[in-house]
Amino acid sequence: MSEQANQTTRVGLFGWPVEHSLSPAMHNAAFLALKMNWRYELLPVPPGRLADEVARRMDEGFRGFNVTVPHKRAVLDLPQIGEVTPAAQAIGAANTLTVLPDGTLQADNTDWEGFRRDLQMYRVAPDRLNCLVLGTGGSARAVIYALEQMGARSIVSVSREPDGSAGVIGYDELAAHAPGANLVINCTPLGLAPDVERSPWPDDIPLPEHALLYDLVYNPPVTALMRRFMAAGLRAFGGLGMLVWQGALAWARWTDARPPVDIMFAAARNALRAMTAPPGAG
Repeated sequence: MSEQANQTTRVGLFGWPVEHSLSPAMHNAAFLALKMNWRYELLPVPPGRLADEVARRMDEGFRGFNVTVPHKRAVLDLPQIGEVTPAAQAIGAANTLTVLPDGTLQADNTDWEGFRRDLQMYRVAPDRLNCLVLGTGGSARAVIYALEQMGARSIVSVSREPDGSAGVIGYDELAAHAPGANLVINCTPLGLAPDVERSPWPDDIPLPEHALLYDLVYNPPVTALMRRFMAAGLRAFGGLGMLVWQGALAWARWTDARPPVDIMFAAARNALRAMTAPPGAG
């Protein structure tokens, strides 16, 4: 067998920081389960260095990349981009890059589809719901795109710095919109470890009485905002499922194979459990 045939195919994650990512655990578990000679790697790169690092990794033979904060919008301006999918174009951000046969990159966004699939797993149908999205960043744009594709009854975004865009309000208007919300989606990083007691929902504004919460934060598994919803007798879900689904969809783009989603879910849960276990546990 030739040396090239034995060579490991590499993919990885661009972001800053990336050391706490669950992506290597779930992707490499999938490669191992299917006996594929592939490896997923963490590729930390600070702002301003992205184009050079992408070029370097492509020269090293990487087949594809995930992209996370703070690069999801910047990647669309890379000189290596040869194709942008309609979803990435509409959202204005990409989280998946795939090396094309001509040596350029396709920019795609699987975040929206990951969110959509996880909502479906929970049997949540936005076409009957008034949706309140906390945040207006790249993740929020992907969530809004998904809600639009699913025919949400209404969508309002809440921003700390509203710019007058249609459908965007400031937190000073939240009290007026909150009572009619049926689905609240937290797309801010507030509550993410290590600042686990932070919450994007102001203490002085009552929760909607008939709403459920989807919090994109998955570490910790139960956020402060989730605890508040559950204490009020409301349903609340964390973002681990969205993470796994978006990763599985990217995995399929790179490999042209069917991702073993159950294995990826199990690996992500195990990695998160290990990451969040108190010192000396286990």
